[in-house]
Amino acid sequence: MTISMYQASVPVFRRGLTQCAVLLAKAEGHAAARGFDAAILLASRLAPDMFPLARQVQIAADGARGAAARLAGAGLPDPEAEDFAVFNRGVRHAFPADEETFPQLAARIVAALSYLDSLAPDRIDGAEDRPVAVTMGGRTRHFAGLPFLLHYALPNFHFHITMAYAILRHGGVDLGKQDFEGPAVYTAG
Repeated sequence: MTISMYQASVPVFRRGLTQCAVLLAKAEGHAAARGFDAAILLASRLAPDMFPLARQVQIAADGARGAAARLAGAGLPDPEAEDFAVFNRGVRHAFPADEETFPQLAARIVAALSYLDSLAPDRIDGAEDRPVAVTMGGRTRHFAGLPFLLHYALPNFHFHITMAYAILRHGGVDLGKQDFEGPAVYTAG
């Protein structure tokens, strides 16, 4: 049995983003139940030099869209489009300042899921050798599709989802491993 580039990318991004939305909903409920401003959680970080929760979610959502777009050979959005900040690595600009609530971050996740749903498998399958360029800090890195997915896009995506989980857990949100992983996927038999 073989696995396709589509199967190794889009469903993985979808699952991670879906579970990230679950984490955010639980965090919002946690803040409401305890009577504190949810913005405290959104601004929380694990260390002073790390990005806060809101940025971790933005990077995960944009990273999933950006990776899928590159694998599909799709054009990237306008570099000035703030709702695609990580899509446009190397173009230094801020994330949207208006994403300061859980519903706004949830909307970003919905937009990312919608974008992923718009990509047919045949646009990504066969992208193992497709050239992919990613510019960060003025330096362009060149990949073939498969190493880009396995050694850059997926680890980066999982890192930011994991940091979101860790920040919320550290903030006292009642989360468990199942909240991070999502429902188990078993085979019949």
